[in-house]
Amino acid sequence: MNSLNIPVIKRLIAKDWVLFQKQLAAHVLAGAFALCLLGLAKPWAFYLGSLLLIIVLVAASCFSISTSLVNERRDQTLAFVMSLPISPLDFYLSKLAGNLITFAVPFLILAVGTIAVILFTPLPDGLVVYSMLLFGHILMAFCVSLSVAMAVESEGWNIFAMISSMVMINPFIMGLGQIESISAIARGPDIIFNAPVIAILVTQLVLSVALLCLTGWVHCRKTAFY
Repeated sequence: MNSLNIPVIKRLIAKDWVLFQKQLAAHVLAGAFALCLLGLAKPWAFYLGSLLLIIVLVAASCFSISTSLVNERRDQTLAFVMSLPISPLDFYLSKLAGNLITFAVPFLILAVGTIAVILFTPLPDGLVVYSMLLFGHILMAFCVSLSVAMAVESEGWNIFAMISSMVMINPFIMGLGQIESISAIARGPDIIFNAPVIAILVTQLVLSVALLCLTGWVHCRKTAFY
């Protein structure tokens, strides 16, 4: 196996970051506004803030994938990358790391901000557990969309994967509401990680990592970029 071209990989990651940092800052600002609404601890503000926060997270995840992968294929900018001394595995790692970084920055900022708002406002502290489950689902949906975008050339299937994985957020929230051991925690003053919560979080993490590893294994066997 050829050694990785680390300098070129770093440059490709830096390219994506420079191109997207202004848009990511806009996502963070919109998320901060949503957190301000949550912090009011009013029913109407909580509903609007929660909805806006989910929209921002979904937009951030779809933006990085569609811009750095789907649009590059459509605009045929891959020809430039192919002219560089880089292998399909190098390209995969650069796009994987670039997308994870550009999504992780607003994701982690808003996740920490959400927890802080819950802990330092009159909102029930049990919502910390509920919010972590929601963030875990969005992370898993992002990994699904990213894996499909890395492995499938069809723009239609990529859009379908992004939309379908994110649309499942609403059924997921409804499903959590039907689990009394979880919904009771969300309404309460204590942060409790019981067996169902841990099982869901572990499942989300394992599936996310497994999907990315499977996509990486597929790219290791490729001799062409796509």
